[in-house]
Amino acid sequence: MASETQAGFRYVETSPAAWAGFARLFLIGAAVVGVAALLGIALLDPYGLRAAPGHPPGPIMDTNQRLSYPQIARGGAFDAAVFGTSTARLLDPAALDAAFDARFANLAMNAATPDEQIRLAELFLAHRPVKAVLFGLDTTWCAADPPARTANAFPDWLYETGTPWGVLHQFSLRALTTATQAGLARLGLTRPRIRPDGYAVFTPPEALYDAARARAHIQAGALDSAASFDRPDAPMPALARLDALLGRVPQNALKLLAFMPVHAAAQGAPGTPAGRREQACKARVSAIGAGHGAVVVDFRFASPVTTQDANYWDALHYRLPVAARIVAGLREAVSAGADDPAGFYRVLAHP
Repeated sequence: MASETQAGFRYVETSPAAWAGFARLFLIGAAVVGVAALLGIALLDPYGLRAAPGHPPGPIMDTNQRLSYPQIARGGAFDAAVFGTSTARLLDPAALDAAFDARFANLAMNAATPDEQIRLAELFLAHRPVKAVLFGLDTTWCAADPPARTANAFPDWLYETGTPWGVLHQFSLRALTTATQAGLARLGLTRPRIRPDGYAVFTPPEALYDAARARAHIQAGALDSAASFDRPDAPMPALARLDALLGRVPQNALKLLAFMPVHAAAQGAPGTPAGRREQACKARVSAIGAGHGAVVVDFRFASPVTTQDANYWDALHYRLPVAARIVAGLREAVSAGADDPAGFYRVLAHP
């Protein structure tokens, strides 16, 4: 029924039954849209819940590696993988394939904690026969109380066997956006964010390298690193978990443990508490590696590479040519079992 106010405006009185009908239609419409979105996400499978060795994942579109990499760990024709933090991300799987006659995926994640690396490695090991594993080690493995998680969201459900209720877990606006992007990539209308083997160059283009800016970043990173070490005799609980994990790798598989070549300024100087802590960690990793027939390689010391600012973007991240030298060094360390005559690496353990 229409009425008119003193100001001349008209309004319509709506009956409760009409409002109830409107609410019912709205809820039905929302449910239809929600079910359609859920089915669309399930069909496009943006996080590779259906991925398996015989069913490779689709385009990798999400920028969060913790969401993207489980599908690579489950699917594809890989029989080898790199695990680590951003200091191992630039190791190109194609170069590792040629060096070790394997099919590598690079599953190193930015700022990954030991727990996150282990969870991803366990997922990889559970889904295929493994020919080789490479752990790029940083001092997080040596910490007395390593954090279980970083600030980045870690989806525990995506790392579970069979991902029970995974379709419902992934139902979100982010998943819908990622699924849409994956659909566009399948149609050739956009490009995947990361290669199917997990590799991506996350550093700036080499043509943009600025030596002065890099030097400033190196100095700032050195100050941060100096305050981050535990006392030399503190426990290293993450290494016990690494020991247990290596016990699950097939006996005939190549096992590589490599301390990554951060800039010398970010390392513990010999004779300092930080330096003694690093040496204790390396000794422990060497013993673990020897117990599992692994090759343990140390790039983390003052060398002709790590003392040169021009090789780095900052105190932790080397440039692409250094990544190629690491792969070549790993190949030589495995084949020769001896320290590098040029002083780039040391072999701490070799079967």
